[in-house]
Amino acid sequence: MFSPQFAAGPARAHAFAAAYHQVGVQTAVSGADPHRLVALLFDGCLEALAQARGAMRAGQVEAKGRAIGRAARIVEEGLRAALDLREGGSLAADLDALYGYLTLRLMHANRHNDEAALAECERLIEPLREAWQAIAPSATTR
Repeated sequence: MFSPQFAAGPARAHAFAAAYHQVGVQTAVSGADPHRLVALLFDGCLEALAQARGAMRAGQVEAKGRAIGRAARIVEEGLRAALDLREGGSLAADLDALYGYLTLRLMHANRHNDEAALAECERLIEPLREAWQAIAPSATTR
């Protein structure tokens, strides 16, 4: 017998897809080494920025705020918190300042619906992501 609770309308299909995505993220994180975790943070930040941009264009204020908030949390609680300012020298200090700037630009983008600020954040994160990926082989052989 058919049960209406299993009827998959668009909203329900989206919920199922989101649940599978979350399981995939949790699986990737649970088996990741420290280098891979940082790579996942960069990827997650760029994904959140893209979602924020799409929501901004569509006029979806709540979705925009959630996506920008997610990007800001990744920057502050993930990337910035992972820095070792005592041992990292000037590179860590420079990254700390950059992450602080990114957080300010994200707040600005959210408050002023400034898509250019989101694009600037993407342009600043992307080279870091690429550089991080480039050192992956040497980071995993230690």
